Amino acid sequence: MSKVLVVGATGGIGGEVARQLAAAGWDVRALTRDVDKARRQNPGLTWLKGDALNRQEVLAAARGCEVIVHAVNPPGYRNWAGLVLPMIDNTIAAAIAEGTTIVLPGTVYNFGPDAFPVLHEDSPQHPQTRKGAIRVQLEQRLLDASQQGARVLIVRAGDFFGARAANSWFSMGLLKPGQPVTKVSYPGARGLLHQWAYLPDVACTMVKLLERRATLEAFASFHLAGHVDTDGTQMSAAIQRVVLRRTGRLPRVRAFPWWLLTLAAPFVVTFREMQEMRYLWRTPLRMDNQRLVEVLGNEPHTPLEQAVEATLDDLGCLPKRA
Repeated sequence: MSKVLVVGATGGIGGEVARQLAAAGWDVRALTRDVDKARRQNPGLTWLKGDALNRQEVLAAARGCEVIVHAVNPPGYRNWAGLVLPMIDNTIAAAIAEGTTIVLPGTVYNFGPDAFPVLHEDSPQHPQTRKGAIRVQLEQRLLDASQQGARVLIVRAGDFFGARAANSWFSMGLLKPGQPVTKVSYPGARGLLHQWAYLPDVACTMVKLLERRATLEAFASFHLAGHVDTDGTQMSAAIQRVVLRRTGRLPRVRAFPWWLLTLAAPFVVTFREMQEMRYLWRTPLRMDNQRLVEVLGNEPHTPLEQAVEATLDDLGCLPKRA
């Protein structure tokens, strides 16, 4: 049985990848600082006490693993400069020691306007933000690691939505978790393309690529198409249809209150970091998935309305089914 360590399994994408790997027959280890809490939330994994910032704990947890899924991020976009690179350095050290494959959920932060509007795996990475510059450094370190005995698989997708996707625009911007959906606050302009990624589809893609990891390059990168909202109205309309069907009420769609974010940004770190990402809502941006389709034959894809309904159910935004 193949053994894998998931760093960040209490988060959205990390937890979903861990669950799907376990269902596929992998021996899944998951690193967390609070083992008791993690076991209550997901008892199907082998939880190990440890911190992604502690190299010795990461090295010990990764012993004997063929894969390390690095899905840990600072909560609420906070303190990227102080946390992101030390955490990936510890994962890299463990991967080199064990000769394992590192799996990383990638972001679009790496790219600047010179790469827009269609991103390919080899598009130039000239970011315009602090977080983007950090992600470029992170991927450069992974490239160096792939020349030192580790292998690397990067799967890049659009804005996440799905169960436990706390650090997402869907749950932090469009609506409020745990509350009925009376309105949808959409951050982008009408007519502007935006790309979304449903977490189970992203995780399924990673699992399928890991099954083929021996045939991939030592440093392999793939882009998902996910759900492409071609005119900035389709995600909001899907939410409206689901809510109307389940509650009989049609939520209204309004523009996201960027002005409020601007006022609060000096006092709230998360709002300041969200504001830095505003350019992604002003630019049509799409990732090309041709390379992924060539390897897998097709991209895992859940219909949008089905994915939205499952997400709203998980967020506690819909009444319980009869």
